[in-house]
Amino acid sequence: MLPLTSLRLREYEMALAHTPVLLEELVELVDPRPGEIAVDCTFGAGGHARAVAARLGAGGRLIACDRDPSVAEYYHEVAAAAPCPVELYHGDFADVLAERPDASVDVVYMDLGVSSMQLDRRERGFSYAYDAPLDMRMDPEAGVTAADLVNTLSQDELTDIFRRYGEERYAKPIARAILRERGRHPLESTGELVGLIKRAIPTPARFGAGNPARRVFQALRIVVNDELASLARGLAEAHRVLRPGGRLAAISFHSLEDRTVKEAFVRYSAGCICPPGLPICACGHEPTLRVLTRRPVTPRAREIEVNPRSASAKLRVAVRI
Repeated sequence: MLPLTSLRLREYEMALAHTPVLLEELVELVDPRPGEIAVDCTFGAGGHARAVAARLGAGGRLIACDRDPSVAEYYHEVAAAAPCPVELYHGDFADVLAERPDASVDVVYMDLGVSSMQLDRRERGFSYAYDAPLDMRMDPEAGVTAADLVNTLSQDELTDIFRRYGEERYAKPIARAILRERGRHPLESTGELVGLIKRAIPTPARFGAGNPARRVFQALRIVVNDELASLARGLAEAHRVLRPGGRLAAISFHSLEDRTVKEAFVRYSAGCICPPGLPICACGHEPTLRVLTRRPVTPRAREIEVNPRSASAKLRVAVRI
């Protein structure tokens, strides 16, 4: 039998896995209506899907996507309780959207990044808080793991990854330390990598805000799962499949995701794109999105208190013109 403290920790982790971020705000802004078709691009534990399906009613339809096959256990719960048909597709949401015809969907929403469910399953290797295999694949059947990256890429390649996708100040010394360590033995666990990162950075940096391994883990996870390329492609496909009046929403958790969403919204909501100085418009470009969130919506203090992982979340929403 588990000790009481471990049991309570597990219950807390399970509760977090079922806690959808910015739920009320998302549902209010995308406003799912009876009879509509919605696409949940990142099903996870189904928290957002439950609320959206309830609004779609018996005449609606919810199409859910996720790379992680383990979400099937949550899908069966959601599908059994939903008033509308719910379908689940295993794979990248950009690929699922690409298979749909133009103007065939009313709502598309994305809850980006790694889910609490994945973080709390130690064997998946997403978290720097546990010692586990250095994996980080959202789809366990995909080819490249984080261990493959740190054990095969050059120092320059690792430095670029940590800077570009983790915005890591000490990218070069960390990459240098990885090459030195893997010359003795392959890096295989998250604990090994965390310890190496702590030793590679200046002492004061070890005691700053958050775990010093956070940015490197983020960078590796993004590359392993090709997250930013998938997001950019998914936003383009979502824009294509939305009917006029359809709503597109994305919840991001770090600046690179949010920037990708913001830039797509700016691009699609722009009018004339002629070079400055032309006396009249020659491009004829018309906006195809209207942005509903002038500034991103962020969690209230109460939500952050209940679910600390929501603190960095930003929600942006737009309507198809």
